[in-house]
Amino acid sequence: MSAFDPWTYRDTSGFTEDKDLTGYKIAAVDGDIGKVDEATYESGTAGLVVDTGPWIFGRKVLLPAGMVERVDHEDEKVYVDRSKDQIKDAPEFDPDTGADDDYRTRLGSYYDQTYRTGL
Repeated sequence: MSAFDPWTYRDTSGFTEDKDLTGYKIAAVDGDIGKVDEATYESGTAGLVVDTGPWIFGRKVLLPAGMVERVDHEDEKVYVDRSKDQIKDAPEFDPDTGADDDYRTRLGSYYDQTYRTGL
């Protein structure tokens, strides 16, 4: 297994730049968590802003592209390989300020740690 690269889509995920993921549902390993509100595709900074709807009322989360296990374009669903609790416990995303370098570093480190410890 290669090292976790938080801000790049995996080659095996089925992600293609010609398909916009906005509106796709997001499935964690233990259930759905919301839908893609915004998707970024720039290599090294790619990620998905997810509107969690009623799951975490009024909150959006940023999921690094490296968490995407696979994309099902037919069902318009993105599968990530982390649990709902791991996503909920991540450093909070502020959609008003976006994802600056400091936030990306903290978020990437948080998820990298979950891979190493198997949280």
